[in-house]
Amino acid sequence: MTDPQQACFEAGIKFGSLYHQFAGTPLSPDSADSLERAMSEAIENQPHCESVTVSILGDALAEELANSTADYTELTGRFMEVEMRIRYEDVTVETRMEMEEGYPLMKLVSVVE
Repeated sequence: MTDPQQACFEAGIKFGSLYHQFAGTPLSPDSADSLERAMSEAIENQPHCESVTVSILGDALAEELANSTADYTELTGRFMEVEMRIRYEDVTVETRMEMEEGYPLMKLVSVVE
C-alpha cells in the first residue's frame, strides 16, 4: 500500500468512527457547542489525525425544532459539517463531510505528498 492510499484509508476510518459513534446523540441548541468540541477532541485522539472541525448547523437545528414538540432532536449528518486533516508519513489528506442530495457524503478534498 502506498502512503497516499494509507492516508486516505486513515481518513475513512476517522469519518466512520465520528459518524457512527455520534449519530443519534441527543442534540439541542444548548448542547451544540459542547458536542462539537467533544466530537472533534475524540477523533483527534486517533493516530495520524492533525485536526478535526465539527460545525453543528444552527439554522438546520432551529428549523427541525420549530416543527417539533420536543426541545431536542437526534444528531444526523444533516445537522453538521465536518473537515479533517490527516497526515500519514509525508502525505496530508484534507477531507470534508457535507450533505449532498439529502445524504451526508464524506469526500477527499486533496491529497498532497
